[in-house]
Amino acid sequence: MQQDPATTFSTAPVASDEYHPLDAVCEAAKILTGAADPIAAMPSVLQMLASFMGLRHAALALLQEGGTPGGAAAVNPYVIAATTKGAVASPASCQAIPQRVARHVFRNGVSMVSRDLVSELGPEALPPGARSSRMALLAVPIRDQAHSQFVLGVLCAYRDHAGGAVRHLDTDLRVLNMIAAILEQSIRFRRNVARDRDRILQEARAAIHAAADVAGQGAPAQATPIAGIIGNSPAIKHVIAQIRKVAPTQAPVLLRGESGTGKELFASALHNLSPRRDKPFVKLNCAALSHSLLESELFGHEKGAFTGALAQKKGRFELADGGTLFLDEIGEISPEFQAKLLRILQEGEFERVGGSKTLHVDVRLITATNRDLEQAVASGSFRADLYFRICVVPISLPPLRERRTDIDMLAKGFLDRFNKRNGMDKKLSKEALEGLRACNFPGNVRELENCISRVATLSAGGVINADDLACHTNQCLSADLWRLQTGAASPIGGLAAGAIVLPVLGRRPEPAPVAEKPAALPVDADERAALVDAMERAGWVQAKAARLLGMTPRQIGYALKKHAIPIERF
Repeated sequence: MQQDPATTFSTAPVASDEYHPLDAVCEAAKILTGAADPIAAMPSVLQMLASFMGLRHAALALLQEGGTPGGAAAVNPYVIAATTKGAVASPASCQAIPQRVARHVFRNGVSMVSRDLVSELGPEALPPGARSSRMALLAVPIRDQAHSQFVLGVLCAYRDHAGGAVRHLDTDLRVLNMIAAILEQSIRFRRNVARDRDRILQEARAAIHAAADVAGQGAPAQATPIAGIIGNSPAIKHVIAQIRKVAPTQAPVLLRGESGTGKELFASALHNLSPRRDKPFVKLNCAALSHSLLESELFGHEKGAFTGALAQKKGRFELADGGTLFLDEIGEISPEFQAKLLRILQEGEFERVGGSKTLHVDVRLITATNRDLEQAVASGSFRADLYFRICVVPISLPPLRERRTDIDMLAKGFLDRFNKRNGMDKKLSKEALEGLRACNFPGNVRELENCISRVATLSAGGVINADDLACHTNQCLSADLWRLQTGAASPIGGLAAGAIVLPVLGRRPEPAPVAEKPAALPVDADERAALVDAMERAGWVQAKAARLLGMTPRQIGYALKKHAIPIERF
């Protein structure tokens, strides 16, 4: 057995279609850096090592926490956190990694290579399910930090001697050390994010408690409604109470809710109830502008910064200095712009486009979205650190279907506004109000306002009856959209923040059955699912998917035809 052999790449001839160490490192980096939980993603990395390099029975061992039952009784207690079969924690006795090897690496922090596993460690060191007794073993440490002596994990893999593959051991060791370093950085990054999240949540809790204390001193004012917000349902009262508690603080607020729930109205209420009420309230819809225009609108630009920049322009951050900035549709900004926005939220400073002078601002940020930001963070389309910056105090606005008792007040208020603008005196009948309360209103308060304006415009008499409503004449498009909704998808798109209308990402609709053709023969569902997963990971490149599955491109093509899997074209 030898430790830390030379890390120079092997110069032995390697068949390009069988051994791809560089591809393995690249794929491992993509998987680990894009995963919300790098440990849960490790089975994919270990399977990829088998496909690209022929390293079999790979496994990851991680040191147990001190508080884990049974962890304090043993020296260097560890569990097998991931294998090629999954990320379910297994005891060290499962022999996915020989215990002598794992404890040696944990204790000494050095890599270990055994060129002949049985002769050096005995037949009991062979991994479960090994097809050959002539195998080599490689085990590398995963350190707490790059130059730390503390080892938090061991990455291990085996190589069969068949075909003279043992000549690749030097390169194998180099690749495993690279993957261990990438995994260490991913774990450290997630720890830092979790630490920042806990700190921000503690600050938010402290801010809410401080606001509650201030609000408790003036309890009679709590019963006073907020100007412009109509409703007395329990759901809307709860939101108003949250608004009153948070408004006196400086904590960033994220308003969450479906389109049409009045996010801009509640953002204005937060500003008007805050100590910044005499300062500017500046708002911007992030989804309405491209990346370059959004940067110019928020940060401003210098004269001549780009074509058409004929004069210096202040950005929204600068205009809102001392006051409040409301960014609607925050979930729609590009990943490139997220990094720029994060800097000003962390440091409170920025430069105008085309300028070099650093400007400092004091802005209270309120954001709003109808997207599932947690899912966006998990998929990598939204930065986790930015998410924790803006989601200090999340406030969920209820959809109109969850506050039906407010529909009468809202409808009458919208009709009064319509009458004043148009010099009319129309009223809603009792039956019309009952019909409105029965509607689901996927567009929420905005849709109710449009509905009242439409029926008031088209109704003939001074009293609006139930028969005048569009839903009673089969002319309501929203009713049709609501009927088409399912728990998995919605024709309305991104209207909702809840599961009932939020489309599920990454799921393709099943092809409709053709009645004239006989039903297809049953196929192996697991084999088909594995094939589709490999094709998606490979970007629908058959040669790359073949390497992931350890197959030839011809076998992949045959399997695609066998399972009737349509090829995605990009």
